[in-house]
Amino acid sequence: MKPIRVVAVAALSGALAFGVVASADDDSGSGGGSGGSDLSGNIKVDGSVFPFAQAAAEQFKGQNSGVDVSVGESGTGGGFEKFCAGEIDISNASRPTKEEAEEKEATECKKNGVAYSEVQVANDGIAIVTNKDLKIDCMTTDQVKKLWNKGSKVSNYKELDPSFPDQKVALFGAGTDSGTFDFFTAEINGEEGDTRKDYSPSEDDNVTVQGVSGDKGGLGYFGFSYYEDNADNLNLVKIDASEGCIEPSLETIQDGSYKPLSRPLSMYPAAKSLARPEVKGFMDYILVNQQAIADASKIVPMTDEQATAAQEALTKAES
Repeated sequence: MKPIRVVAVAALSGALAFGVVASADDDSGSGGGSGGSDLSGNIKVDGSVFPFAQAAAEQFKGQNSGVDVSVGESGTGGGFEKFCAGEIDISNASRPTKEEAEEKEATECKKNGVAYSEVQVANDGIAIVTNKDLKIDCMTTDQVKKLWNKGSKVSNYKELDPSFPDQKVALFGAGTDSGTFDFFTAEINGEEGDTRKDYSPSEDDNVTVQGVSGDKGGLGYFGFSYYEDNADNLNLVKIDASEGCIEPSLETIQDGSYKPLSRPLSMYPAAKSLARPEVKGFMDYILVNQQAIADASKIVPMTDEQATAAQEALTKAES
């Protein structure tokens, strides 16, 4: 099965209440009783998009007490590795599908008989942050590249701009199994995986948050939701991609003006897993309640039109 693509730019269509759910009579188990569904079983989810997937699992569990949804956080590459080995039901990806990566992943999945569909569930942007006391308001994409590029010898922020603080550089960022790493290096440095090596990497964005907030020269990058969760302890850097300094926000990510670090977030359910009622119910639940899940996890939601398109793609995958 070729991947079904649902690719669109998300828009914020108004905040829904946290408890909004589908009809309680929905046979898919996406509905709203209080644990009254007759669905049961175990669903294994791994990869990236952890805040969204975890919020989805918790809300779904509240309506379907007989289903256990375990959510791992291995990063996009780590999730695909487990997924194509048949170890999990759904793989999450925090980067758009790249041709080279897709070919590698698709080949591995095909070799192991793992057919799948790609369903966009939300959108996100990558935030560049510094230590709270490291006052850098805006950086150009050229400056970010100069700082992070392979072989970079920049050791003090003044080397990027005389107006920047006279402070030794301490860098923190995504590990190589992370979709954030793939996306950031491709968009900023021009080639996926192209980066300087003398930084502290982690697939766990909370570790990056701790590193940046704990070092006076700390600068790092991760998904926008992690900045929102830690805004009191970090300084958010605006990005100038030749059209002025733009700060990442729900609005600038949804309208695409936060360039070049806005991205779609996707889930990849395996075809065999979708044949199980609990997995079908979970995916249907996510698409029906994507706004509430995105709101709970501080992720940019899809529009109603995008959610409808995603449900149509999922229905096609289920048939």
